[in-house]
Amino acid sequence: MSKQELQQAAFEKSHVRYEESVEAIKLEPSIYERIGKEEGFSKLSRLFYDRVFNDKEADWFLGIFSSSTKAEAIENQMMFLVQTFGGPDLYRQKKGKYTRLVGRHANYNIGTNAARRWVSHMEKALEDHEVLSTDDEARIKLFKYFTYTAHYIVAASIYMKPDQLSGGTCVDAGRIW
Repeated sequence: MSKQELQQAAFEKSHVRYEESVEAIKLEPSIYERIGKEEGFSKLSRLFYDRVFNDKEADWFLGIFSSSTKAEAIENQMMFLVQTFGGPDLYRQKKGKYTRLVGRHANYNIGTNAARRWVSHMEKALEDHEVLSTDDEARIKLFKYFTYTAHYIVAASIYMKPDQLSGGTCVDAGRIW
């Protein structure tokens, strides 16, 4: 499947075009600056994972996150978001050079329902975030990024080959990410 076909598949599920999804990455000033750098992304990740780990309505959803502790999940997401939205490359420093989201998530059974649930929890975290609740531009662009990306991961994971997986590095040996 071509990249354009994957982007189309993600659009069909997310109703967000690729070009819209990357607007958050290009925002000036950067979301990293707007949100309050590492501290702001740490808060967003805590808000999100508080929802995930307290999700009692769908045990299957929490099971997706069973390979890490809540603290590890918060830290990994925070570092990824910092790196993606204008800050230092913290995630790459910890995980190594292969930081592709599809490869990192390929070992998990993630389908459309999981993507929707993930996006729902993130949408609420965005709304509850003290800074983002008052920055409509950043919040809306982040929501589009997360919505598109969640569905892109689902679409692309179907086509991953074993040699394309990028979970686990020498930095965090023994852990399955």
